[in-house]
Amino acid sequence: MSGGSRGIGLAIAVRAARDGANVAMLAKTDAPHPTLEGTLHTAADAVVAAGGHAHPIVGDVRNDDDIARAVAETVERFGGIDVVVNNASVIDLSPTAVLSEKKYDLMQDVNVRGTFMLSRAALPHLTASDNPHILSLSPPLNPTAKWLGAHTGYSVAKFAMTMVTLGMAAEFASRGVAANTLWPRTTIATAAIDKLPGGDRLMALSRTPQIYADAAYEVITASSRELTGRSLVVEDVLAEAGITDLSGYAAVPGTPDEALYPDIFLD
Repeated sequence: MSGGSRGIGLAIAVRAARDGANVAMLAKTDAPHPTLEGTLHTAADAVVAAGGHAHPIVGDVRNDDDIARAVAETVERFGGIDVVVNNASVIDLSPTAVLSEKKYDLMQDVNVRGTFMLSRAALPHLTASDNPHILSLSPPLNPTAKWLGAHTGYSVAKFAMTMVTLGMAAEFASRGVAANTLWPRTTIATAAIDKLPGGDRLMALSRTPQIYADAAYEVITASSRELTGRSLVVEDVLAEAGITDLSGYAAVPGTPDEALYPDIFLD
């Protein structure tokens, strides 16, 4: 997994750990952040506490040497790789005129290049797995004026992340490697959302990271030859699994579904 120190990535890791999974996480958060909770090491502790085995790897998904080291250490520690979760992502919803060059490059490097390079580095080991999956946390392709016009830089990076994943699904289908994307209908209550303008309101109108984790679990435990090349939606995945009462996922208990904030890209 890229990232995973907190939020959605950590929730996915802990959900897998409940089955005793081996979880390797490549992230930069070696030391506590001044304003954000959690480090790579506290995330590893949470994985172990949930019943799994953790291997925290301090590094940057933008760095090719770090990616190569992460893959090598994972294989050495756990004997192979069954799943790659492209969780690391940068969000900046600034309009084109004010989006900084640095932040534009950062979104391209982490969201797009990081997804491509980490997935590619793991592919030789994925092809040796009985049920290999690549899962990227990115949206269905929906390049409408509504969303491209709202935040072109971010939209381009997230759509490209999806294109990388769907491209690999087609390229490696004959070798049994599944590649899918997964995206929620509502915003998810994470630190990234909290720091956006109006974040307090968005957090109150969001669902918890657990809904993403439960859907991701359904995807990565499905047959890789039967579920691949799909842009999946969290709520639809859960509905297919028989989970239709989503009230327990509200970030603020008791918030009715119709009041939840609709997430970007889906409508």
